[in-house]
Amino acid sequence: MQRINSNFFLDSLSLESRRILVDLATTVSLPLGTVLHEAQVIPDHAFLLTSGIASTITKTRNGDSAEVGLIGHEGVVGSLQLLGPAPVPAESMIQIDATALRICLREFRKIFQSSEEIRTRLLECVQNEAFTTIQIAGCHRLHGTEERMCRWLLMVQDRVQTDELKLTHSFLALMLGIRRPTVTLVARSLQKRGLLEMRRGCFKILDRPKMNANACECYQTVRELYANLYKHRIAPKTEKPSFTGATLF
Repeated sequence: MQRINSNFFLDSLSLESRRILVDLATTVSLPLGTVLHEAQVIPDHAFLLTSGIASTITKTRNGDSAEVGLIGHEGVVGSLQLLGPAPVPAESMIQIDATALRICLREFRKIFQSSEEIRTRLLECVQNEAFTTIQIAGCHRLHGTEERMCRWLLMVQDRVQTDELKLTHSFLALMLGIRRPTVTLVARSLQKRGLLEMRRGCFKILDRPKMNANACECYQTVRELYANLYKHRIAPKTEKPSFTGATLF
């Protein structure tokens, strides 16, 4: 069970700005596989995730695909659409059951234009999202499969804050742009070395420090981007997390 029930972007705003967005929003549940927006279309809504994970996936004409972006409760799905009317060249899909505040993009754009605070914070989020996309794109080209898998699993755990990650081998293959048998081979290697436990439809990180050491440097780079974005704007959580990993910030 996920324990996240807030959105860091929303929490970083003043009470008045937060109220404006919440009044425009509808609370929705987003099951695994929900497509938030398809490629080459202009979305109707933005989503402030309060739990779960959404992936930005690029696909080629021959059917190959890879994840180039990962957004959880730290960001806003659809924020790039506030900058202009161009259709999105990639798809956004829920990869772990999520909840969110859904806001009509037309109304969100009006607030973005009229509120300096909301506009400033969103532009900072968009900048971080762009930097993350650049880092992950380079990661796919420069780093090995095992390093990338460790990076990806750690990024997911940071956002859902649970030890057990409900993910299938097929979905993980889609995210990493590799074949399903390769996922199985790499996961078995990590399991033999005590870093990971693998069950049907579920991965469990057993040794986070070793997993961190085994991941490429892209994990720390992306983690620090968002930590620097929010660390001075959100009061630290005083409650002790009930899972064995680390919080995102």
